Amino acid sequence: MRAARMSEDRSTARTGLKLLARFGLVGIAATILYAVLAVALVESKWIGFSPVQASLAAYAAAAVFSYFAHKSVTFMSSGSHRSEAARFLLLTATGFALAYAAPALLTAKLGLPPIIAILVTCLLIPAVNLLMLDRWVFAQRGSGEQGDRST
Repeated sequence: MRAARMSEDRSTARTGLKLLARFGLVGIAATILYAVLAVALVESKWIGFSPVQASLAAYAAAAVFSYFAHKSVTFMSSGSHRSEAARFLLLTATGFALAYAAPALLTAKLGLPPIIAILVTCLLIPAVNLLMLDRWVFAQRGSGEQGDRST
């Protein structure tokens, strides 16, 4: 009985690490996509976006990429786009708000150095996203994918 439990714990840990690795790879790819698009849109002679316009357009494109990549690669969800995309959009908006609120609170209200606020934001948002994507956005995965959920 004890050996079976240890084997199950190792298996759960392995699937949790695989999920975390896929999540990280999709996040890195989305970040690279954002950076490349933002630079391309600012530097383009034909489009002529301001840095803010370029950043927002690149962020939107990276968010669309991120949704489809997390749905198909990270969480392998076969749930409906209607519910999952709406939840993903709400989570993305929440992350955007946290990216504004955390530095504002930590620097302006608590007087911490900006680097601390940036580090907290860089750790807090991905952690919240992973939890919410797994437990809420893509929670309705089929029974075959339930094993990928870290507990």
